[in-house]
Amino acid sequence: MLATGDLEWGIVGVTQRSDTVARQLTPQGGLFTVLERGEGAAPLRVVSSIVEAISGRDTPELVVDRIAAAATKIVTLTITEKGYRFDPQTRTLDLKDPEVQADLAGRPPRTAIGQIVRGLQQRERTGAGPLTVVSCDNLPGNGELTGTLVRNFAAALPGLEREPLLAWVQDNVTFPSTMVDRMVPATTPDDLAAVENGLCLRDEAAVVAEPFKQWIIEDNFAASRPRWEDAGAVFSDDVAAWESAKLRLLNASHSMLAYLGLGAGREFISDAVAVDSFRDACRRMMLEEALPGITLPPGLDGEDYCAGVLRRFANPALGHTTAKVGSDGSQKIGLRLLATVRETLDAGREPRWAALAIAAWMHHVATTPEPDLNDPLAQELQSALSGTRTAGAVVPALLGFRPIFDLALAGNESFRDLLLHWYRIIETNGPEGLGNEINHG
Repeated sequence: MLATGDLEWGIVGVTQRSDTVARQLTPQGGLFTVLERGEGAAPLRVVSSIVEAISGRDTPELVVDRIAAAATKIVTLTITEKGYRFDPQTRTLDLKDPEVQADLAGRPPRTAIGQIVRGLQQRERTGAGPLTVVSCDNLPGNGELTGTLVRNFAAALPGLEREPLLAWVQDNVTFPSTMVDRMVPATTPDDLAAVENGLCLRDEAAVVAEPFKQWIIEDNFAASRPRWEDAGAVFSDDVAAWESAKLRLLNASHSMLAYLGLGAGREFISDAVAVDSFRDACRRMMLEEALPGITLPPGLDGEDYCAGVLRRFANPALGHTTAKVGSDGSQKIGLRLLATVRETLDAGREPRWAALAIAAWMHHVATTPEPDLNDPLAQELQSALSGTRTAGAVVPALLGFRPIFDLALAGNESFRDLLLHWYRIIETNGPEGLGNEINHG
């Protein structure tokens, strides 16, 4: 809006599991402050594009009405991997999920996919016009995936609802893919105090972020859109290349540092990357294993990108915790690390460093009590384990966990042996005992 003078657009923000952000924004008229931290940080900036903030959990009918409104042209999603409620092996909607089943049965929908489909259903009935649904989460092919999940939900509805809706979606709804990259840690009381000191106003909804930001968007919109490119977004015909670079380099390294850091008692990612052996393992995983299997987008230098990832992780001002980055591991491990494992094995090489990251995750799962394991599949993961938490018991048990590992990968002897090797070192000496092995491996 600042760049173009176009004041047509505004954002209705919808919270999902918690209504905290809606409660923070509403008394402030949707205003919030962005506090950048790190080298090159911009001054405090108050953002004014949110016109309404509503709780999707408490007012699901209102969410559906907003999606169905003729004035709505775009729905964006930032709901994290688990919010999509899909089977990562088949990349289809998990129709056995109790919340999905309840939405299909006709209750006011509480899942994001259910709310979107019911909103589309209303648009089809009222002639509200076409809509674009834009996923902004860390999922490969996130647009294609979202479209599949929407159609899966619609196809599970009764016939009289199903057929007209599927036909209308085909002709009137698009699902562009995106890649979004900016680290935004949870806001702390100290952050709120810093904003208050800088603004001389109290902002309960302030957001902290690194200076770096990147948004790559597939230009596939069913209706009009803001000129986001005037604010720095990049429209590309090859979002997949950007997605792959971020997911398998940055996100994979983030997960590796989180699990090594958690095992070593490091609270922040910046503390974990400061450990020489952890940083070297990340660097080698990116350069030796992930990068050879990635087709980079034009103009992106792989080695520079990897070096930049480690510099960004080292920013102590962000306060990005290993616990937060390491949460929901069952939803992230497959997406971030297993493609690298498979491609490295297929090339006849050992996925040494990616296996280290997965072994560190396995050790975290095995040594964290179920109530403290922040994962939507915590109960199932703990049930897969026996009472013994040694490498010989844990590695085969978790390799047999089908929501993450397929039969081919679980049966690969080289991969299993690597996991056993790293797990035994971690359980014997702790992650910081990996130093000599990593430095000379």
